[in-house]
Amino acid sequence: MDDVLDEIRQLRLALTRIADALAPRADAEVFDRHRSFRALSGGGWLVIKGIASPDPVRFRELKGIDDILISLRQNTEQFIQGLPCNNVLLYGPRGTGKSSAIKALLSEYGRRGLRIIEMPKGSLVHLAELQEMLSPRKEMYILFCDDLSFDADDESYISIKTVLEGGLGARPQNMLIYATSNRRHLMPERFEDNLPVFSEGELQPGETLEEKMSLSDRFGLRLGIGHFDKETYLAIVSNYAQIRGIRLAEEELQARAMQWSVSHGNFSGRTARQFIDDLDGRLKTDKKRKKK
Repeated sequence: MDDVLDEIRQLRLALTRIADALAPRADAEVFDRHRSFRALSGGGWLVIKGIASPDPVRFRELKGIDDILISLRQNTEQFIQGLPCNNVLLYGPRGTGKSSAIKALLSEYGRRGLRIIEMPKGSLVHLAELQEMLSPRKEMYILFCDDLSFDADDESYISIKTVLEGGLGARPQNMLIYATSNRRHLMPERFEDNLPVFSEGELQPGETLEEKMSLSDRFGLRLGIGHFDKETYLAIVSNYAQIRGIRLAEEELQARAMQWSVSHGNFSGRTARQFIDDLDGRLKTDKKRKKK
């Protein structure tokens, strides 16, 4: 009987080795071919894909968040130079330029060695493995976690929390985490989370609330963006129109922009860009028709 059990153990060990040998491995050479990447979790394995055509956002396109951009660029400049810097959390309403601000960093600093790796929430389990891959490289890597949030029963936040601060292994000097979120604390707050609890006869804050606060606190630089007002929205529209070379009287441009915002229900930067895309397309279509 012991011989049979021993053979089974040996067979399991052999199968495990074969499975490990056949398992896909993240190709480190992809970092030599691109400046932006996407980290995915495929079948439980880390997969790195290069992005051949990254979104070419530039800072001159972004209006209404000037103070945010100053802080973001300063922190990134320190990072590029190998100086002390912080992980960054950008939070605020949808469509206010959080993701675009981070994408614009690649256009600004890509030639100086900055690289951006987009990390969907499902790939966060591979953070430790990715750290090991990036540590020996000369480039500077920002791990971009876009629209990051966690449900109350979601434990995947533990991976990013450990990397931000608290793990035994030190974070590589060539890696930072930049995250965006619609939630300031990344996790939903419920009334019961704020209720105090009794511990050893003492009244203390709820542990759930403290846990949620501790995650966002681990981002050394937390930059909040508020809702845009009408004036900011129109300034964004005018800026986009100037960049696109749209020739339209300012009064007419603003009137059309306001009509668009009413149908979309907000004054966000995204709404402004969508309006300009529509207007630019219409004007160019009309121009082609006139030529015929």
